[in-house]
Amino acid sequence: MPHITTARLCLSTISINDAAFYLQLLNEPSWHQFIGDRGIRTLEEAQTAIINGPVDMQNRLGFSLYIVKLSDSETPIGLCGLLKRDYLEDADLGYAFLPQYWGQGFAFEAATGVVKYAKEILNMPRLLATTDLNNQTSIQLLNKLNFKLIKTLSLHKELNLFSLDL
Repeated sequence: MPHITTARLCLSTISINDAAFYLQLLNEPSWHQFIGDRGIRTLEEAQTAIINGPVDMQNRLGFSLYIVKLSDSETPIGLCGLLKRDYLEDADLGYAFLPQYWGQGFAFEAATGVVKYAKEILNMPRLLATTDLNNQTSIQLLNKLNFKLIKTLSLHKELNLFSLDL
């Protein structure tokens, strides 16, 4: 299990033991607004989604979304990691945090750790990232990480596509 540690956080591969947190995060209003409703409403559905999503991706590709926990208490606060989507050429950086942990630098800290991991451990030449057109906080975070807006994608909805050469 890859582990990324930062000053305040520990990122590790999500497991079915994290299903209650995963269920909570995926049903946050902000997740539905900016990422989309995944239709996951029960603990069992969350466990299945973890196995078929991040766990499968980690086993196949060597990377995935990681659960982000506070180092001092092991409290889960969000997800941050890499995804390989069929419609994108390269892996993309994804993240989401519970609202009570917004505005404290956790997303930037976790994302910085993931970008470093992608560059130094996975030897990726480039990362992509997508945001909802209206998610100004996420757009600001990607700009702070030196991602550059390259175009708008028309998928299930309009998305900004960002790129970062590593």
